[in-house]
Amino acid sequence: MLSNQKLQSAIDEIKEITQINSALYSVGGGFIAGTMDVNPKIERIVLDFVESEVERQQYDDCLYFKIIVENEVEYIFVFQCTDATAVVLGQMAVTQIRNLALSSAEQFDRNNFMQNILLGNLLAVDMFRKAKKLHIEAAACVVFVIDTVKKNNDVVMEFVKNLSDMKTGDFVTSVDQHSVVLIKDVSAVSEGELPAVLDEIAKSLVDSLHMEAMVKVRVGYGNVVDTIPGIADSFKEAKMALEVGRVFYAEYDTISYGKLGIGRLIYQLPMSLCEMYIKEVFGDEVPDILNDEEVTSTINKFFENDLNISETARQLFVHRNTLVYRLERIEKAIGLDIRKFDDAMTYRIAIMVLAHMREKQ
Repeated sequence: MLSNQKLQSAIDEIKEITQINSALYSVGGGFIAGTMDVNPKIERIVLDFVESEVERQQYDDCLYFKIIVENEVEYIFVFQCTDATAVVLGQMAVTQIRNLALSSAEQFDRNNFMQNILLGNLLAVDMFRKAKKLHIEAAACVVFVIDTVKKNNDVVMEFVKNLSDMKTGDFVTSVDQHSVVLIKDVSAVSEGELPAVLDEIAKSLVDSLHMEAMVKVRVGYGNVVDTIPGIADSFKEAKMALEVGRVFYAEYDTISYGKLGIGRLIYQLPMSLCEMYIKEVFGDEVPDILNDEEVTSTINKFFENDLNISETARQLFVHRNTLVYRLERIEKAIGLDIRKFDDAMTYRIAIMVLAHMREKQ
């Protein structure tokens, strides 16, 4: 519900407008906020007032009001004035605090509702009923998951809220201690522009958090959905994008579920099939040469240049014959001539399968 700090700010504003002292108590008689000194006598009166059936009463030089939120007495408002205008001013103050409490309660309910959707804790019937009650309508949206690497979660949460447009349907929440979830409304974006816009949003989140909040994050996002139940699917896709990206595309800070390519297939392979494939490619033991950094960088650069020996040699600052010698040495060690397309593909898949096996182990 409302924090004591926000309630104190509301009481201070009431004092500034009315020039009358007031205080807010819990139904248990505890002082919450106010511009009056804490008074044990008032606490006893509050406890008696809570048990009464009236919503307003006068005692000594104060008026006491019950603040009822969703049919429950939430607070007791004490107004230190009993003249002709006191009732009207007191009622206005009560209305202000009640509206604050209702707004806070609705926001709390919306947050819980979205968290339960993301985690798949709601039945379809309950989901649509609750959405209608909270005035949440289905719209085209995408779920972004910002991985904070188990730190500065609160900082990232507030920063993402400031970056988002909450009025248009964006929603920010968290379901664990190391990630923040942004549900982004993209209903105003045309279908043709969506891929570029989503990529730009993800990059903007990474760059802004790194440069302004000094937090390094990774962002994964799912596909566009246009139903409330679909939000859970987009969330699962965003999480898988992060997981697959961590294994196969660690060099990227942003990753889309729709661009996982072969990594998505390999990530879902059972270990038995992975072991069978690696044995088929390399035999009983994986060659030690694959752990050599020079070998790995040479192969990666060779692939980046589409198996072009001359261009690879130029970028590695070595003679063409030196590169050919290295590739021949690699062929003898692993049994694959990666200068040939088929062997290059076999090697590439094998390396990804090995990365997947290490992650699982």
